[in-house]
Amino acid sequence: MITAEDLKKILDAAFPDATVNVQSNDNVHFNATVKTARFANLSRVAQQQQVYAALGDLIHNGTVHALSLQTSAL
Repeated sequence: MITAEDLKKILDAAFPDATVNVQSNDNVHFNATVKTARFANLSRVAQQQQVYAALGDLIHNGTVHALSLQTSAL
């Protein structure tokens, strides 16, 4: 089982210049906020696609069952 802290570490590694916040009450359903300059001039969909790509198999294999995601450029 993955924890919010584990998920934050993955996102911090994928987006080293970002401000990342991850919360979860049950380590299955997560709320994440990722703010990074990398998202400048990208659509919200493109921003979220980059986050999902960083999480890879965790999303596909159901380890992260639900992710409420907020993204923005710094």
